[in-house]
Amino acid sequence: MATVTFRDETATGKPLAEFALPDLPESISARELVRLRVREEVARHNADPSVRVTGLVRPTDTETELNGYRMGAKRRIDGEKQAEAAEQAFRRNGFVLLVKERQIDDLAEMIDLTADPVVSFVKLVPLVGG
Repeated sequence: MATVTFRDETATGKPLAEFALPDLPESISARELVRLRVREEVARHNADPSVRVTGLVRPTDTETELNGYRMGAKRRIDGEKQAEAAEQAFRRNGFVLLVKERQIDDLAEMIDLTADPVVSFVKLVPLVGG
């Protein structure tokens, strides 16, 4: 099992935020890794909903603010809709996925999480989901 650190970075490589997840498989597809990251963010938000949301995908009906998004009221977010939005954004080059400083170009690509447990996400455009 592997512990992975998910890190958001600026286009210049400056870290913005990060969190770690333990007990992941040693090998996983890029698709499942992206979906896992988004579902974890949503689960953390839904465990203690607030009007401020941080994460890879901006929920619909929110306003962008520094390093996050503001909703009109506290509400739960649909993790599956957010994961779908993240997959679509990846295909449209909405963000870059880096593993071991190498860009992942295909969601079907298998990633060895024991080689480098840091996975970086660089947002290129605002990502809006459900």
